[in-house]
Amino acid sequence: MGRIMSAQEEALSTTSALTAAPRTFAEAIDVIEETYEFMLAYAAQGRRREEDDAGAGIRERLIRAEAALAIISSAKTEEIGAEWQGGDASSEFFDVVRQDAARARAAFRFVLAQPAIGSQIVDNLNASTHVRTLLTDLFLLDEALKISGI
Repeated sequence: MGRIMSAQEEALSTTSALTAAPRTFAEAIDVIEETYEFMLAYAAQGRRREEDDAGAGIRERLIRAEAALAIISSAKTEEIGAEWQGGDASSEFFDVVRQDAARARAAFRFVLAQPAIGSQIVDNLNASTHVRTLLTDLFLLDEALKISGI
């Protein structure tokens, strides 16, 4: 028989889902988009340091996003969309996406190396041209993949 999860078990389950590393290219895109939304909210809070809130804090989100960026920056064209019909134009764009992901990943890794992650540094990360360029790339790519049915 199934049992009802306690509030603590449910919180841990949700936390695990929030901090689980992405495994696919599509999951990696979702993680980057979710993390960016979280970063916007975090930046607006005016925090001087991150607070430990059971794994759902900024550092954990950035770690998860960094893992997603590793997937994107090293993805093979076949992993992005095996049925993709775009030839050289698609291949060239995928190269750009990978390069932009590698640059954004360096910025995320820099922030993660700091002893404290406050709202201001997250706001600056949000404003980074590397992060904004990558987000625009991913929005474009994600929409193209959806339209193509891939």
